[in-house]
Amino acid sequence: MERVPALDEPLKKSLGPATAKVMAEALDLHTVGDLLHHYPRRYAERGELTTLSDLPLDEHVTVVAQVADARVHTFNGAKGRGQRLEVSITDGSGRLQLVFFGKGVHKPHHDLLPGTRAMFSGKVSLFNRRLQLAHPAYELLRGDGDVAVDAWASALIPIYPATTKLESWKIAKAVDAVLPSAADAVDPLPSALREGRGLAELPDALRLIHRPRTKADVAAARERLKWDEAFVLQVALARRRHADTQLPAVPRRPAADGILTAFDAKLPFTLTDGQTKVSTEIFDDLATDHPMHRLLQGEVGSGKTMVALRAMLAVVDAGGQAAMLAPTEVLAQQHHRSVTEMMGELAEGGMLGGADRATKVVLLTGSMGAAARRQALLDLVTGEAGIVIGTHALIEDKVKFHDLGLVVVDEQHRFGVEQRDALRGKGKQPPHLLVMTATPIPRTVAMTVFGDLETSVLDQLPAGRSPIASHVVPAADKPHFLARAWERVREEVENGHQAYVVCPRIGDEEDEKKAAKRKPSTGDEAEKRPPLAVLDVAEKLAEGPLAGLRIAVLHGRMHPDDKDDVMRRFAAGELDVLVATTVIEVGVNVPNATAMVIMDADRFGVSQLHQLRGRVGRGSAPGLCLLVTEMPEASPARQRLGAVASTLDGFELSRIDLEQRREGDVLGQAQSGVRSSLRVLAVIDDEEVIAAAREEATALVLADPDLEAHPGLRTALDALLSEEREEYLEKG
Repeated sequence: MERVPALDEPLKKSLGPATAKVMAEALDLHTVGDLLHHYPRRYAERGELTTLSDLPLDEHVTVVAQVADARVHTFNGAKGRGQRLEVSITDGSGRLQLVFFGKGVHKPHHDLLPGTRAMFSGKVSLFNRRLQLAHPAYELLRGDGDVAVDAWASALIPIYPATTKLESWKIAKAVDAVLPSAADAVDPLPSALREGRGLAELPDALRLIHRPRTKADVAAARERLKWDEAFVLQVALARRRHADTQLPAVPRRPAADGILTAFDAKLPFTLTDGQTKVSTEIFDDLATDHPMHRLLQGEVGSGKTMVALRAMLAVVDAGGQAAMLAPTEVLAQQHHRSVTEMMGELAEGGMLGGADRATKVVLLTGSMGAAARRQALLDLVTGEAGIVIGTHALIEDKVKFHDLGLVVVDEQHRFGVEQRDALRGKGKQPPHLLVMTATPIPRTVAMTVFGDLETSVLDQLPAGRSPIASHVVPAADKPHFLARAWERVREEVENGHQAYVVCPRIGDEEDEKKAAKRKPSTGDEAEKRPPLAVLDVAEKLAEGPLAGLRIAVLHGRMHPDDKDDVMRRFAAGELDVLVATTVIEVGVNVPNATAMVIMDADRFGVSQLHQLRGRVGRGSAPGLCLLVTEMPEASPARQRLGAVASTLDGFELSRIDLEQRREGDVLGQAQSGVRSSLRVLAVIDDEEVIAAAREEATALVLADPDLEAHPGLRTALDALLSEEREEYLEKG
């Protein structure tokens, strides 16, 4: 009788050390259970070919296609005469070129005859503005005799997420070796829930997802496995919400005639209805005796900082202190500058000219001088400073608070678990928590990533904000469009306005060293140029199309004093054009800046482009954002840029962004340090499953917070949400 490996058995015992090593390094798969949960990405059928027109550039893909033609070309190279095999494959709707060089030409020339069907696996690159696979691995799809052909014709071929080192068909063979172990899988779903919803048992679902006979098998397996992922995640979040209600916190109610009242009285504008509503939600939370855990999401420029400042002032009124954690020094300095400007004499506590109800607002960053740092630390420990704004320097052990009552985390996705937790641990009791993000989040993501936070949304822009026109500039197709872009920048400057030019790279020595260390790409991909750099672009603009304008650069490796000086000069109108990296992405507020040119825009994500664009149109004059790209018109990257140019709706763009990213990214994979637990659950498409799982999980945790009656579920929590991931979920 054949041995059935246990689910926790290391793969090297079942597959051998060599295969196990590649599985671990390439796919982070270590045990039999890990491999069983590495599901096919899709299934190929005979007669049904994958769409070659949608292939993503620079990603590893597996395609099933038919050879249309194959030709060997002889050429004269640096090392003498050489050969290149070019193979054209088709999927019925489009074509893709494969290329093989040198000694690697002979076998594929023999195998890949016109009419041959095969699976091809490789990294998509661009050559002569056409997509291609250079030296792809391939597996011929042919049967030996009629029986094998018929079997293959009716079977679904699983296509697994693969890598250069491990093709899909090799993963399929490894799965065959461990599939009998699926019988031992422990079912996390309570039987009443599973039966009530007509879901398959877990061992059956695992067998069907890997080796389905029909599309109905795939659908049944995916439905069941989606429920596993949604339910286990929602149980973790429901337990967190339940635990939060048990924690003590100091209620913080603003005084009737305190600093908040004085601040509101001096505001030169009226708060939007959205700001008033969200502030009320926050004040209600602050008044309770357990910690607030609230997510404040708002469009770029919707006034989140104003709402956060009023919350901080309410806590100062109640005798506590508030800390705002910003991801970069530039942003911390920007927040400090704008908060002190908005507060005026109310931010001058203890100083001549300070108002009666004033407090101190201090800045704390890693690059501050020793004397300024000592004074800031003293102001915090004595309670002299009611508000502190800083970077991760706030988290250091030597930073002590008199009475920390509120933590505001700006752009939460940029902080790791330990950083957020360390700051929250500095209160005498758990402080209230307000998490802000300018990246709009669809409801389903809010229910998964931020499922332990109450959500407030600011979707109204304050009066006076101007519309932003966005256009794609196809530099390769129409170089004169780029020349016109620089003319538009000049026109804006001549009209008394300013402009940003954003580049993906710095271009200094350290930057060049990093680029040099990257391994050269195979085949023709090596001919692709590196991303455009701030220092190079600034020099070319100053000597060429923008000669005579006042141009400065801004990037993350500049000395903080220099960065601050450049931002101050730009804000004061002493500079015309700022050539920068994405350090200007969030928080930078210069109402007179009306134009932005984003170079190599295809190298940025959808949400990032939306954030960058939000830096213009902040005053009364209309904004202009030009997205420069060399990508061909039919490429997914160009379509993505077209989507950004077509709408200013951040929620719509966040859906597009999410659909184009792996689900693992949604759960903050980089922050938690472990592999995503979402493999079949799609947070955009599976809203009904997520909402239903949330309801079921909330009811179950309310009845049994420690899951004593559900040992299978407890095991699944430990396996799918390792300790680090549960910590990540806890800290939101």
